[in-house]
Amino acid sequence: MTKDLIIQKIIALKSHLDINYGIKTLTETFTEKLFYTLFDSNAELDDSIDELEQLFKTIATIACKKPDNLCCTLWEKFSIRLPHVLEQLNQDANFILENDPASNSIEEVYLGYPGFYAIAIYRLSHELYMLDLLLFSRLMSEYAHKITGTDIHAGANIESPFFIDHATGIVIGETTVIEKYVKIYQGVTLGALSVSKDMKDAKRHPTVQEYVCIYANATILGGETVIGKSSIVGGNAWVTKSIPPRSIVLNTTTTEVKIKEMK
Repeated sequence: MTKDLIIQKIIALKSHLDINYGIKTLTETFTEKLFYTLFDSNAELDDSIDELEQLFKTIATIACKKPDNLCCTLWEKFSIRLPHVLEQLNQDANFILENDPASNSIEEVYLGYPGFYAIAIYRLSHELYMLDLLLFSRLMSEYAHKITGTDIHAGANIESPFFIDHATGIVIGETTVIEKYVKIYQGVTLGALSVSKDMKDAKRHPTVQEYVCIYANATILGGETVIGKSSIVGGNAWVTKSIPPRSIVLNTTTTEVKIKEMK
């Protein structure tokens, strides 16, 4: 097959798409610039916000499905929310510092905790989701997924403060509701019992009430599943029904230790 024929075939197979792949890199740059602007004490805010505005409008022009004049005005709605998001993230960071014995300073939480990074990108992408910038929010979420191993859908409703420890392998679905003072550990899944396209507008993912702690690799599924206030869900538990407040859910699988016979 000649080079020209290969090119013709690729063009034909791409003809139904209108993808600008550069939007992924632009979104990652925008996300890192947001972090610098919000958290670096040396950031020149006037200049940084101007740069963010230009990046936002460039990405929105590619990702927004509304008329161009409406896409550009979304920056104002997004930027107005940044102080509120930062206030939430400061609460999240302090909650992590207060609850993790391994944390030594608030600076360590901001700079070195993948759980905090995942929460921060979730809160920022959630604002995009609420503006109906769905592709933009998805790409920001996927950047967090790539960096931290944590997959939080931008549509989830997560109150502050919130604590994620270790982060890797956590999945939180689009219609999940998490109330204040919840702590979750690595490998936790808050997912759907079943998935079909006609369920798009239904609540498919669990509700976790205040002061719940969910330990590593627990799986909680279903839109009608509610984990009651102040409950503890143990590691590797499988939960598909609601749990009353102040419950302790344990995985009853036992581990046996046997001594090998010496030859």
